[in-house]
Amino acid sequence: MSNKITLVLGGARSGKSRFAEKQAHVSGKERLYLATSQIFDEEMKNRVDKHKSDRGSGWITIEEPLDISDVLKKEAAPDRVILLDCLTLWVTNLMMAEQDFKLAFNELVQTLPTLNGEVILVSNEVGQGIIPDNKMAREFRDLAGWLHQDIAAIATEVYFVTAGLPQRLK
Repeated sequence: MSNKITLVLGGARSGKSRFAEKQAHVSGKERLYLATSQIFDEEMKNRVDKHKSDRGSGWITIEEPLDISDVLKKEAAPDRVILLDCLTLWVTNLMMAEQDFKLAFNELVQTLPTLNGEVILVSNEVGQGIIPDNKMAREFRDLAGWLHQDIAAIATEVYFVTAGLPQRLK
């Protein structure tokens, strides 16, 4: 079984998605983009449209806000790289749908090493700012931080992107 797990972290507009897309492109494999965002307003629609345009052609796109482990199991293949963007939106989706985080996180962390293919996961690092002033925001920050730690522990490579500059952590 051939498996590579890459975690790409960074702040908003840090260049993490661009870096991840470049990594997928240079792999030479078929590229599948697993998008977790949901479009609830015109501004988000414009963001998604711009992201698709910036990414260019040559991508298969699957939009799935919740059941990402199922998609990964179904779509992973030795000749394909899956770019999942982004984990923090997935955490938000789980929170809004009142899903069981522990179950979803465990399923993802258990699924990733079993996949016969390459996966690049993109996520926002949210733990470097001030402590949020409300319970929901603190819970979100904590959940994202715990998920990042669990995925980093099993990842082949981990990068932190700042101002478009990737730093390899693992």
